[in-house]
Amino acid sequence: MCLILLAIRKHPDYKLILAANRDEFYERPSEPPHFWKEDPRVLAGRDLVAEGTWLGITRQGRLAAVTNYRDPASLRASAPSRGKLVSDFLLSPLEPAVYLERIRPEKDRYNGFNLILGNRDQIVCYSNRSDETARLAPGVYGLSNRFLDTPWPKVVRAKARFEQILHAGKPISAESLFLLLKDQTMATDDMLPSTGVPIEWERILSPIFITSPAYGTRSSTLLLIDKQDQVTFMERTFNGSPEPVSASEFQFVLEPTG
Repeated sequence: MCLILLAIRKHPDYKLILAANRDEFYERPSEPPHFWKEDPRVLAGRDLVAEGTWLGITRQGRLAAVTNYRDPASLRASAPSRGKLVSDFLLSPLEPAVYLERIRPEKDRYNGFNLILGNRDQIVCYSNRSDETARLAPGVYGLSNRFLDTPWPKVVRAKARFEQILHAGKPISAESLFLLLKDQTMATDDMLPSTGVPIEWERILSPIFITSPAYGTRSSTLLLIDKQDQVTFMERTFNGSPEPVSASEFQFVLEPTG
C-alpha cells in the first residue's frame, strides 16, 4: 500500500475503519482479494511475482498491511519481498509483538517498510527505518511512504477528509470513502517532500490517487469491522485511470479465536 487511513474506535458503529490505496507498476501481475487455498481463513489479494500481499485479514480478525518507505538511493533489487511480511503474519498464530520480535533481527535485509499488524486486542505500526513500534490507541491515523502521520500533503488532505466523513453524524458511506481515495489533487511544488526522486515524480506521486503512463494506483480497499464483529471488505481495481476495471466485496462475522 502507499496510503493507509485508519480510524480505531472513532465511530459509534465501528471498531475499525481502514481505507487504503495500493500503488504499483501496471505491468506487475496480481490477483484481487480472495480466500486463499492454502489457508481459507485468509482474505487478501496476491502479488503474483513474490507471492506476498499488501493488505489482508483473517476470519479470526488478524489483519496486516504494508507501505514502502520511499528512499530510492537505498533500494536493493536483491532484498526479500516486503509483501511476504504481511502474508507470513496472516498465516501465523503469533501475536503482533511476538511476530515483530521474530523479524526484527533481519529488518535490514529488507528495503524500507512500514508494517501495520493487528488482532482483536491491538493494532501496532512498525518501521524498519526507525526500528520503533507504536501501539495504536483509539484515534485517526495516516500512513504513506515515510513514517506514521508524517505530514505529506496527501496524508494531511486524506486525513482531513476522512475526519469529515467520520464526524458527519451519519452511517459510513462506502462511496464517500472510495471518493476520498479517488482524489487526484496534486500538491503544489512548495509543499512537496524531498525523497530522492526527481521533482517530476514528486508531483506525480503527490495525489491520493496516482496516475502516470506506467505506475499508479492499482487498487482501493475498504475494511470495516463493526461493533458486532461484522466485517465488510471491499476493493476496486484500476489499470491506469480512476475508473475501476473490477470490484469485489466480502462480508463475514469474525470467528472465535483459539
